Amino acid sequence: MMKLGAHQSISGGYSEALKRISNIGGNCLQIFSSSPRGWNFANPNDDEIKKFSILNSEFSISPIYFHATYLINLADDGRIGHMSKMSLINELNLAPKLGIKGSIIHLGSFKEKKQLPIENYLIDDRPQDNKYKVLINNIKEILDKTPKDSLFIIENAGNRKIGQTLEEISQIVKDVNNKRIRLCLDTCHLFSNGYKFDTNKELDFFLAKLVKLEINNLVELWHVNDSRDEFDSGHDRHDNIGQGKMNIDEFKTLLNHPQTKNFPFIIETPGFDGNGPDKKNLDILKSLVGI
Repeated sequence: MMKLGAHQSISGGYSEALKRISNIGGNCLQIFSSSPRGWNFANPNDDEIKKFSILNSEFSISPIYFHATYLINLADDGRIGHMSKMSLINELNLAPKLGIKGSIIHLGSFKEKKQLPIENYLIDDRPQDNKYKVLINNIKEILDKTPKDSLFIIENAGNRKIGQTLEEISQIVKDVNNKRIRLCLDTCHLFSNGYKFDTNKELDFFLAKLVKLEINNLVELWHVNDSRDEFDSGHDRHDNIGQGKMNIDEFKTLLNHPQTKNFPFIIETPGFDGNGPDKKNLDILKSLVGI
């Protein structure tokens, strides 16, 4: 069975998100563990965890992922970096209790006036506060303090942030060197950075690049979003499927290609009614399967 789902609100509790995804026809799910607007560490009680597990035994929504707060910056060596670590340690410890696979994470930025290629941060003679070393050490510390069955899922960035290119992600994966690292690839972010695959040939080329960079086996899921901005724009603004600048064939190719069709696909679209990921977006994707 193809896995198609969406990010859904946890308003009213985690269990409400299960009902919401079921109501729009999804069978996999992404949620925040707490409000993404601040450093709010989730701490559900045993009754809430039990309620979620019992309800999901009825709905069979799987897989389920957390999406980490957008405040995170793991390249920061001050308060933001510390809070980022504490937030992810809390979230990755909570995930297995709920049957959630792990957290999808935007790594942050180096906070330069102009984001430099990641190789500029690998030079040995930079100061001891090398932000790249801070990033790698923070990720390693989070992994050391969280369960082995909880995945740390890096999402490719859509703008001038860490992980904007596949080469950057590959370097980070090699330097962290931990089997719990996985990848989430976002179609909008890829499109904004010069990657597209309207045809099987183009997608084959993209997948071959993943192989060359030794990250092909790390892909855990895809975020399926259209883009409000033009190809290779460097901007990260999601649109509804078919309403943005991306060719609808790109989604059709991704959903039907033998090497990608079995991944979970999760939408983060604005919604045709403006209220977030909805049934219409999922129905459009479903209509592209098998054609």
